[in-house]
Amino acid sequence: MPELAEVEMIRRVLEPQLAGRTVAGLSVLRPEVVAHPQAEQFVQGVCGAVIGHLCRRGKYLQIVFENGSQAVVHLRMTGQLLVVPAGTPPKKYTHIILSLDDGRELRFMDMRRFGRWWFLQKDEEDTCTGIPALGPEPFDVQLTAGYLCGKAGSSRKSIKDWLLCQQFVAGIGNIYSDEILFAAGIYPGREARLLTPEEWERLAEKIPRTMRFFVEKNEISAEDYLKGEGRDYRNTPYLQVYGHKGAPCPKCGAALAGSRIAGRSSVYCGQCQR
Repeated sequence: MPELAEVEMIRRVLEPQLAGRTVAGLSVLRPEVVAHPQAEQFVQGVCGAVIGHLCRRGKYLQIVFENGSQAVVHLRMTGQLLVVPAGTPPKKYTHIILSLDDGRELRFMDMRRFGRWWFLQKDEEDTCTGIPALGPEPFDVQLTAGYLCGKAGSSRKSIKDWLLCQQFVAGIGNIYSDEILFAAGIYPGREARLLTPEEWERLAEKIPRTMRFFVEKNEISAEDYLKGEGRDYRNTPYLQVYGHKGAPCPKCGAALAGSRIAGRSSVYCGQCQR
């Protein structure tokens, strides 16, 4: 699933291509991917609107129109967004096509069809996307050790599971929770309530540092993004533990361990993350 770093990469690639463009037409090939409002109202709201800019909140991408309305996208597991010439043969699993006034199209593809779109009118209360329930971004100044410890309270969730709760910190998923906990030297299966003040301090430091690092490493040109069909994420060579079960720990050389924690595959060092 695209996490904060990947969605931010997508925003940076797409915004220069979309800003200032008018949506000349909109085809919804799979109405079920439009979560709000009904597909017909979604088309009416988006058609004719001029794209102002793109925002990201957690793992959500927001296409903000100059009239104050917005289309919100969550890619979920396999969603892709590509800007292509109008004559490009459609890929399989293409569900939404926004035709732009310059002859190009923004296409949304999703093999598993978990991704969702919403349309919000200007000043419409957001009661549907889930964005209002998100916690602070990893880079927010309020993300201190005190904030983290206070939110965790007496939670018996594993710290890995707790980091995946978007209401506490927005944008962290399975990949970066492993990376953050390795950087902080914390075993992912520890109950959140058992972390020490020193460990919360380390987490408060490593969360923004890790996420900034991977946002930077995910930089990609529009040409390479299109060539990789929006899935050519650049973070892979820089991952320390995720996906490296059995490989030597980058810190101590011990074989990295793997197990399922909170229903998710997790990789960690049994020596560095006791």
